[in-house]
Amino acid sequence: MFGKSFAEAYGLTDSTIRFTTAAFGVATIWLVLILRRRIGTIAALAGATLLAVSPGAVYLSRYFIHETPLVFFMLGLVVAALRFYETTRPAYLMLSAAAAALLFATKETAILSAVVLLTALVLTPLFVKLRELRERISKEPSATEKPRTIVERLRSATERFGGPSSLIIASVAAVSLFLIIEIVFYSSFFSNYPNGLFDALKSLQFWTQTGEHVHVHPWFTYLSWMWQEESALLLLGLAGLGLALWRGANRFVIFMTLCAVGMLAAYSLIPYKTPWLMLNFVVPMAVTSGYALQEIYERAVAAKVGIIALAIGTGALAISGYQMLSLNFFHYDDPSYAYVYVHTQRDIFPLLEQIDAMAKRAGSGEQTGVAIASPDYCPLPWYLRKYSNVTYYTKLTPFNEPIIIASPTQVADIVTMSGAGYRLINSNVNPSGTYTLRPGIELLVFVRSDLTTQ
Repeated sequence: MFGKSFAEAYGLTDSTIRFTTAAFGVATIWLVLILRRRIGTIAALAGATLLAVSPGAVYLSRYFIHETPLVFFMLGLVVAALRFYETTRPAYLMLSAAAAALLFATKETAILSAVVLLTALVLTPLFVKLRELRERISKEPSATEKPRTIVERLRSATERFGGPSSLIIASVAAVSLFLIIEIVFYSSFFSNYPNGLFDALKSLQFWTQTGEHVHVHPWFTYLSWMWQEESALLLLGLAGLGLALWRGANRFVIFMTLCAVGMLAAYSLIPYKTPWLMLNFVVPMAVTSGYALQEIYERAVAAKVGIIALAIGTGALAISGYQMLSLNFFHYDDPSYAYVYVHTQRDIFPLLEQIDAMAKRAGSGEQTGVAIASPDYCPLPWYLRKYSNVTYYTKLTPFNEPIIIASPTQVADIVTMSGAGYRLINSNVNPSGTYTLRPGIELLVFVRSDLTTQ
């Protein structure tokens, strides 16, 4: 519509799709800062900073992956609902509905997020009651104290939101907005209506079956990965957990703590485990960690040893910052790091350079035929998108394309079929002459013999 130059700058490029998740990652930090009035200034600043230097949060914000927008919409739902509770303005209820709809439109694991959020919402008052019970036991009861009944609480809450009729109208509008957004996205803007809606439900069955067979790890795997990659956040999160639940003074902090614990427990109980799912509990854990630092600071200042709180906070940021820099700028394709899980290796770039060089030599440019014989080829469809004649074969067959991408196990068969028609090109990046596409996935390049003699 706007020309090739516009499409190259703003269309489907590495930069534009990575910008999407990067923007959601930065916006999530902004949401944590918005919580200042609920968790405290120091807690909000510390939590946002810890999230900003979280190795996993930064790493996953650099990749086009669902988890980053998913956790943004999850936290956005919480923030909008909280603002509705504080202000009683219907606009915030509509924002909550929109965030919830986008949460469910992003990924099927939104169901887990919703269950954990609702569970935390139900359990939060119970922990507050435990704190109140401890206080009653420790002091003489007042003769004037008379706890309100559930009916009285509901009546008071209804009146606060403008009465039954206003609350019903606002709720119907919010539910309607939620359904409209779901229909629009799951029908691909009505281009696949109504089949897209039914397919969304079918995908849940496929997801549960997939989780039973692939990426299966023990229940404690996330704790192990957290200790390896997010040690500062894990330790501060545990401290915040203890402080929040024992004191029971801040309802919202209790809620976020239960969310962090609930997310960790829910994903740990499922056999299917991948590092990017950790972001679901890293974000609420950052809020809890910020609260822990605030509590440590206030207690240290009261004891006139504020330097201790400063040392703990600085140490936590230094550890996370070092881990973040190491992972994201030096070891981003090192599979010994937990977050580097089936990620593309840097060998992809010399592989693409080799293909481009052979295509240029063939004189056909982006129309050059490329045969992908290897059964493991992801993410080559993305990186070879500019080539219009790429064929992905499910079995070996006599090839006509100038370039063949194969696995080492296919070499003998290709040589037998093609004879002297193709020549194997050494990558010069690995001793074996291969290109490492992903951990454990090696590729080789065959080029038609007439191109190697030019």
